[in-house]
Amino acid sequence: MKRALISVSDKDGVVEFARCLEELGYEIISTGGTYRTLQEAGIAVKPVADITGFPEIMDGRVKTLHPGIHGGILARRDVPRHMQQLQENQIAPIDVVAVNLYPFRQTISKPGVTVEEAIENIDIGGPSMVRSAAKNHQDVVIVVKPEHYPLVLEELKKGGVSLEMRRKLALEAFSHTAAYDSMIAGYLSGLNNSYFNDNFILAGEKVYELRYGENPHQKACFYRNMNPGDGLADARVLNGKELSYNNIIDTEAAWELVKEFSDPACVIIKHTNPCGTAVANTLEEAFTRAFAADSVSAYGGIIAFNRRVDAATARKASEPFMEVIIAPAYDDEALKIMQNKKNLRVLELPLQKNQELTVKTVSGGFVIQEKDLDAMEPDKLQVVTEAAPSPEQLKELAFAWKIVKHVKSNAIVVARDGMSLGVGAGQMNRVGSAAIALKQAGDQARGAVMASDAFFPFKDTVEMAAQSGITAIIQPGGSIRDEESIEECNRHGIAMVFTGVRHFRH
Repeated sequence: MKRALISVSDKDGVVEFARCLEELGYEIISTGGTYRTLQEAGIAVKPVADITGFPEIMDGRVKTLHPGIHGGILARRDVPRHMQQLQENQIAPIDVVAVNLYPFRQTISKPGVTVEEAIENIDIGGPSMVRSAAKNHQDVVIVVKPEHYPLVLEELKKGGVSLEMRRKLALEAFSHTAAYDSMIAGYLSGLNNSYFNDNFILAGEKVYELRYGENPHQKACFYRNMNPGDGLADARVLNGKELSYNNIIDTEAAWELVKEFSDPACVIIKHTNPCGTAVANTLEEAFTRAFAADSVSAYGGIIAFNRRVDAATARKASEPFMEVIIAPAYDDEALKIMQNKKNLRVLELPLQKNQELTVKTVSGGFVIQEKDLDAMEPDKLQVVTEAAPSPEQLKELAFAWKIVKHVKSNAIVVARDGMSLGVGAGQMNRVGSAAIALKQAGDQARGAVMASDAFFPFKDTVEMAAQSGITAIIQPGGSIRDEESIEECNRHGIAMVFTGVRHFRH
């Protein structure tokens, strides 16, 4: 008699699957809750204890870890010695294994979950059975996802599951257990506040396949981290089609910047750089000012808000062509207004703390680092010029400093009255970025402030700033020619402060 072992946390479709296996002549073995579910459905099912001759013990921690189970799964049918040993030990082969694991992610996502609860939801027997079956996939069919029950049944009805399908299921099984282990490792790393361990495990589950990557000839997929969080992959799509690769990258950039502000704020991103950023008394005004900062570049961009979007803001924000709007919440009327634009992607995501790490791939590996969460602390600023910034200038400098942290290096930001006026991004030299930012700001640069993500290697940027009417500058300091820049500021009456912190962004 053919035999199937079924032990699942996700019980979607399991009754129908077991019933079909029963009709195909399989003896069903099961454990715990799955056993009760199948029994209540009228399916003839044997408890694992009947196979092992040993009861489930230690609150179910030990039930399938037994030669009666793993011998039946791991025995190679083409090795006579294996089959003889099964017979000598009165172990019957197991031909189908349907197992998915304790809901660890759901458990640690619950508010107030204790460490003890999390630990109890670390599955041990399940991954062991999955790995055993996947290793012996030539003889055993392993199914870890309910959506694949129909595919397996279809092939079984035709006489047997093909080797190609078995290999695909084995790949999925090992990926399933690897991702599960990565969740546990991530959780324990968080408990220990230790992320830079000897092994860093990166795993994700597919959210959806993208139409293409950065360009149409590149394939791409969107994955969600296995550890729970409130990142972009968890955003609710309230309108529009799925995000593209570039939408995802740009929306992340917009969301990370808008979270910097406590006042009502709007950020408009184009190619990961903020072309318009503003704070105001109302969200509507913040959008109006952010869009006015660079309305040409804003076309087809990404909008991020840090407040619930009201109808007035929605009306204005949905007028120009935009790819994505993301906010923590929307009024009902605001959502109706934006849903009139069928191609406008509208995302809802709670404002939560930043993720701890960033990961970037390189050939043959990847680099990880802590996120740049540094915030300007006014009491740690060093005034290095004869002119000291006024309280109002300090406020403007803080605003510009938050923005420049999110601009590709070399980065220069010109701002005034809680609004970006010019942004110079990603140039190979700092004076080139300054030229772009000052040209974009135009006459509005007179009386404005400037932020630089890294020190001035020469005084030329200060010279340009003075010619454009900049009144205060914030930068990290640390150049061997700092004195030249300070003297140039003094010559023009510009206030300059050093933060001591660099904000390169590559």
